[in-house]
Amino acid sequence: MYMIINTNHLDRCINTLESSLNLLQATPTDSIQYEVFRNAVVKGFELTLETSGKLLRRALKSYGGSPRNIDQLFYKDLLRHAGKHGLMDIDAVERWCAYRDNRNSTAHDYGQGFAEDTLKLLPSFIGDARTLSSILGERFSESNRDA
Repeated sequence: MYMIINTNHLDRCINTLESSLNLLQATPTDSIQYEVFRNAVVKGFELTLETSGKLLRRALKSYGGSPRNIDQLFYKDLLRHAGKHGLMDIDAVERWCAYRDNRNSTAHDYGQGFAEDTLKLLPSFIGDARTLSSILGERFSESNRDA
């Protein structure tokens, strides 16, 4: 079964995250605006990561197997399957696992130290998210339907 995957929402999430990060970096660290932008960046990171996971689940269903089983995969298993099917290379799978570990921390720790750790990941994450969006867009586009 061939699926068309629209990456517009993911692209919007990435662009919003990048814009929020740029605003954060241009703001004095001792201001309330810095905290506002930092919170926006952390939430943007979480949303981009979750959106990426949803699109990966959808993409993996086109490779066969039970859609129900794919829906039940833990996030890191989802990433490993993405690597197995060439949607990411092994190094990217490892980085995405680290992003997921960081994201899991957000549910328990909204402190400044955690936020600063997240900020260090963002340049790499934004690049990896753009790469994933590009791969999904190319492999699952309308133009590839009959290929």
